[in-house]
Amino acid sequence: MSSQVRLRLLPSAKCLFDEPVQVKVGGLRSKQLVTMRARSTDEKGVMFSSSATYRADGNGEIHLDRDPSLSGSYFGVEPMGLLWSMKPDTLHKRFIKTSSLNPQVVKLSVHEEEEGKMLAEVINERFLIGDGVSRLPVKEGNIRGALFTPPGRGPFPAVLDLYTFGGGLSEKRASLLATRGFVVLTVSLYGHDDQAKNIKEIHLDYFEEAIEFLKRQDKVSSEGVGVISLSKSGDLALSIASYLSGVAATVWINGCSANIAFPLYYKKRLIHPALMHDLEKLIPTESGAVIGKYVLDNHLAEENKDTLIPIERAKGQFLFVASEDDLNWDSKTYMDQMMERLKRHGKENFESVSYPGAGHYLEPPYGPYCPSSFHGVARRPAVWGGEARSHAAAEVHMWKKVQEFFRTHLSWNAEQTNPKL
Repeated sequence: MSSQVRLRLLPSAKCLFDEPVQVKVGGLRSKQLVTMRARSTDEKGVMFSSSATYRADGNGEIHLDRDPSLSGSYFGVEPMGLLWSMKPDTLHKRFIKTSSLNPQVVKLSVHEEEEGKMLAEVINERFLIGDGVSRLPVKEGNIRGALFTPPGRGPFPAVLDLYTFGGGLSEKRASLLATRGFVVLTVSLYGHDDQAKNIKEIHLDYFEEAIEFLKRQDKVSSEGVGVISLSKSGDLALSIASYLSGVAATVWINGCSANIAFPLYYKKRLIHPALMHDLEKLIPTESGAVIGKYVLDNHLAEENKDTLIPIERAKGQFLFVASEDDLNWDSKTYMDQMMERLKRHGKENFESVSYPGAGHYLEPPYGPYCPSSFHGVARRPAVWGGEARSHAAAEVHMWKKVQEFFRTHLSWNAEQTNPKL
């Protein structure tokens, strides 16, 4: 490495996963062309990487928040482009980061354009949990999950995180929300601890138990709880808000308006059969992944009316979030239909946001964009839709929107939290 070249991350090489960093290079020759690279390995050992070509200014400096990428994984001025544009070294892999205990480690480097010699390198540690946030594994009654609690006396607003499908437990979103001042319980439905590896039905009682557990926590405010979802758990969030008490705010992200895949029970009574799908309608692509946008049966057909969730029963507020290029299913249409349903019932307890160019997996920002990965129902890789730049921008906006929504509709003390490492 060249002792002259400096690669810096500001304000620090250590940050929270959902925070941007400024990437700056100094000590280059005037107008020198270089390649910037990023590499990170996920929890499954899959390597993700990106690269971009930059030209230094007259002072031999490059600022990623000022200077455009001329070629590579992305083009133009993209301050965090090296992170969100990283691609796996194997097709159809999603960046897996489910544990909150270890940071995402990203190696950033600058190289000579022609010979590829490394000139400087720095490691960016991106933590999923802030200083003082406690993590408590939960195995109480039927509940299996993890509870994250911010530092301080509280009381804090409480959120139930339904990052439930795919099996196992995902902590990333929950730990980051807790770092922002929420008590968050993330739960698993199957494939974690002593739970069954697969399920054939879902019982709403499980989530009722989880909500009661949350409300019993010492630092939780006495007001209603929030619920956040994604994909299949979107319809579960709708059912929780519609049938259970104490839910003040629900975030639905790229879900369906009907109960899909598994019959839903409450107090041993079937409340919604499952909207079924036809895998013969999967559309193959050249990459080997399939498009599943059209496989679900028509949820508005007379024979499927019992699968529709009566969201007009909900007493709390809704935030509907839809990606307009979702290829898993037509999230935007489901969202529009739900808003029309609420309006027909004289309800105004909702707001919405939709994102052109975004795909199915909307998550906390700055992780690698996932165009395709294994689909648990299709049992093969699926195309999720979206375009990397638009999707990354959508995640930044959505993450702020979600926090604002919960702070507006859950009991909130503005002095409660200043996230720190």
